[in-house]
Amino acid sequence: MAHPGRRQITGFSNPTVKALRALREKKHRKASGKFLAEGLRLLTDARESGHLPEVLVMAAEHQGGLGNHPLLAALEADVLAAGGEVIETSPDILGKITGKDNPQAVAGVFTEFDTGLARLNLLCADIWLVAQAVRDPGNLGTMLRTGDAVGAGGLILIDDCADPFSVEAVRASMGAVFTQSIAQARWDEFLPWLRQGPGQLVAASLRDAVPYRGAAYRSPCLILVGNESRGLPEDYEAACDLRVTMPMKGRADSLNAAVAAAVLSYEVLASLGD
Repeated sequence: MAHPGRRQITGFSNPTVKALRALREKKHRKASGKFLAEGLRLLTDARESGHLPEVLVMAAEHQGGLGNHPLLAALEADVLAAGGEVIETSPDILGKITGKDNPQAVAGVFTEFDTGLARLNLLCADIWLVAQAVRDPGNLGTMLRTGDAVGAGGLILIDDCADPFSVEAVRASMGAVFTQSIAQARWDEFLPWLRQGPGQLVAASLRDAVPYRGAAYRSPCLILVGNESRGLPEDYEAACDLRVTMPMKGRADSLNAAVAAAVLSYEVLASLGD
């Protein structure tokens, strides 16, 4: 018996399934302005942050264990009340949509956020993260998660970064994609915008750098990390207000970009007072 308010989909060839599956590809996300997020915890975080999915998809065979969950019931009720759509389908079809063999019980479709610099207010937070040409969506998601943990204002993506709305980045963010502001810009747009107001740009660097512990951080502090393999361009580092380095005791000559951002974020948090 069909559940009131839900539309049932049972076929892999259904046009809606094809459209939702296409959101795993960047070109289709950009064309539609939509992105996918999966998992009850993540969708609940989105709801509590003021973001409801336009489409909620749930796997019917999970209903015995999850169908009576109060968080799912609240989510479904809010989606329907807001005029959204609720789709009930099979775990196999949901797996096809999300690209996972063992999918979560629910997934949602959201409208991509405005990522313009103009919407940001740097004074609303002491810490901001800035990623330049970071290509791994897992790193971007982890940086969003770190930003949420330290109370950062958001993540600014410079030049050609991975898509923060990819399934992989959203999954790695553990819901922080909904709590952190996200902006995208080229360097020659970002730097003049930053210099119009307050904001200390701090680079993780090896060039003319001071130890990251006890450095003279000030709010709002923008922590800049570069590409996973190339690091930051030299002229980008030269434009920063402060360059800091972290000790490397082993054979590795650098930290993972997201790890470096996390280490610096907690040092800045401690320095500015939490």
